[in-house]
Amino acid sequence: MCGIAGVVYKDGKLHSVGADMTRMLHALQHRGPDSAGFAIYGGLGLEENDYLLNIEVKDKPGLLDMVKETVELVSPIGSDEVIPSVENHIIYRCRITLESFSQLKPLIMDIDSIDDVIVLNGSHSFEMIKDVGSVLEIADRYDTWSKKGTHAIGHTRFSTESIVDRYHAHPFQSYIIPDITVVHNGQITNYWKIREPLERKGHIFETNNDTECIVHYVADKLASGYSLEEALEQSVKDMDGPFSYIVGTPQGVGIAKDQLGLRPGVMAENDEVFAVASEEVSLREVMDTSEVEQISPGEVRVYEI
Repeated sequence: MCGIAGVVYKDGKLHSVGADMTRMLHALQHRGPDSAGFAIYGGLGLEENDYLLNIEVKDKPGLLDMVKETVELVSPIGSDEVIPSVENHIIYRCRITLESFSQLKPLIMDIDSIDDVIVLNGSHSFEMIKDVGSVLEIADRYDTWSKKGTHAIGHTRFSTESIVDRYHAHPFQSYIIPDITVVHNGQITNYWKIREPLERKGHIFETNNDTECIVHYVADKLASGYSLEEALEQSVKDMDGPFSYIVGTPQGVGIAKDQLGLRPGVMAENDEVFAVASEEVSLREVMDTSEVEQISPGEVRVYEI
């Protein structure tokens, strides 16, 4: 199961994409009750070298102060907020300034080394929101209804591997290149065959979830000079199993489907919007669906602003 969705506004301007993606995912709620997540691009408005960190911190005395001290060893905290969450944890969000993108992953690893702390993501051009619960519960908890952006991808999860928590919720991110995310429906059955060469090249995997493998694979191709379309086309050849997945980048979105077409994927577009999803019912939330196209087995679609 699992439900995936993506939407792009073709004019590249800010729109109510958070509300659109919330409705698209709610329409797919039947495909995944465990958790849900969003990657909303274009609305953060950060300065060139600024990044937003989302950090899960167990709610116990002194731990948040320890996190802040670790962050400030690398960068002054420009602004921050604490979001009450569930299961005795909080979400700490802070804006930092780095000299280069290469500093981001080492900082995240330093923060992750603190007991009862895990970095959910660090980003410059998108906001990641993901948690355990229903789409509408998460939408209300993080106010996705008000989020503006140019494009977004999202996911509702039915867990078939790995644990159910906010860290294993989709989207997954790679720090090989800035701000690439993936949402996925299916299984990559040759997971280790894909993962091992990437690890030998220096990719650091945090989980055994096959979606993380996809985002590392695509990021590696993009870092090697592939276009997004070329990277997705190669992934269809290299990856086995039933899958459809959507990639988000600062420039747009792409979708790829396995060669046997064992996982669903549909798309529609008009003069204003390009949208993809697991089911037509999701596309109806953002446009007239009189002309819906099925993504064919082995097919790739990309729309970049």
